[in-house]
Amino acid sequence: MGNLFSNHRLSSLARSLFTLLAIGTLLYFTRALWVRYQVDPVTRDGKVVADIVPVSTDVAGLIVQVCVKDNQYVKKGQVLLVVDPSRYLIALRQAQANLGGLQADLTEAVREYQRSLSMPDVVATELTQQEQTRVEHLRMAVADAAAALDLAKLNLDRTKLRAPVDGKVTDMTLQPDIYLTTGKPAFALVDVPSMRVEGYFEETKLQKIHVNDPVSIHLMGVPEELHGHVESIAGAIEDRERTGDMAKLAGVDPVFTWVRLAQRIPVRIKLDHVPPDVLLVPGQTATVVVQPAKMPWGVFLW
Repeated sequence: MGNLFSNHRLSSLARSLFTLLAIGTLLYFTRALWVRYQVDPVTRDGKVVADIVPVSTDVAGLIVQVCVKDNQYVKKGQVLLVVDPSRYLIALRQAQANLGGLQADLTEAVREYQRSLSMPDVVATELTQQEQTRVEHLRMAVADAAAALDLAKLNLDRTKLRAPVDGKVTDMTLQPDIYLTTGKPAFALVDVPSMRVEGYFEETKLQKIHVNDPVSIHLMGVPEELHGHVESIAGAIEDRERTGDMAKLAGVDPVFTWVRLAQRIPVRIKLDHVPPDVLLVPGQTATVVVQPAKMPWGVFLW
C-alpha cells in the first residue's frame, strides 16, 4: 500500500514538473517572439528599390530608329533611339553658310578699315570711325553665328538619344514614325547600380538601428538570404497634418481614439553581395532584419 502511494506521489510530481516545464517553455518562446517582432529591429515591410531615370529627348521629331528592346540592359552612352536628323542637318548647313558669309564680310570690312587708317590725309575721320564701328558689329555677328553653329551641331548630335546611366530599359513601347516632343519622357530606365532595399521600421525600433549595422534580407519567394548594411536613415517623413504654405497654421484633426499607430521610417539598406542567380526587381517584397548587438540570455527572461 505504501509503495502504491509513493508511486502515485512520484507520478503527480512528474506531471507537475512536466506542466511547469511546458509553461516555462511556452513563456520563454512567447517572450522571444514578442522581443523578435515588437522590440528587435525587424520589419516585413521592405521593398527592393532603384532610382528610375525618365528618358526624354532634347529635340523634337519623328523616330526613325529604335535601337533597344523592352527589359534590355544598356550601358551609359549607348544609343537608345534616333530622331529624324533631316531638319537638323539643314539647320547645320544654314548656320555654316551664315557664319561663312559673315566671316567674309568681316574680312572685307577689316581690309577697308586698315586702308582708311593708312591714308588719314585722304579719308575723312568720320568715315574711318564708321568703318571701325562696322568691323566691331561684324565681329559680334560672327561670334553670334559661331554660337548658332555650335547649337546646330548640338541639336544634330542630340537626335541620337543615349542612355544616361547603366540600366535596364522598362516600359518601352515606342515604334518608328512616332513623334516625340522635347522634354516629354519617352520611357523609363532602371538605374541598376542604384539597386537597394528600403525597410520601413516602426519608430519604436529606430533607436536600435545605426549606420553600418549588418542586415539580413529575405526576399519573398527567394530561398537565399541576402546580406547588406544600413547605409542611411531617412531625415524626415511627410507630416500630413501640415498642408499649404509654411506660414499657415497646422491643420490638426481631432482624434477620438485611444489607439496610436507608430510611424514607419524608411531605412536605406545597401546590398553587400547579390548572387548571380538572384533576380532583383524594384518593387519586390522583403523582410529586413537588422542584426542586434549580442546581449546576455537574461534579456529573454521575465
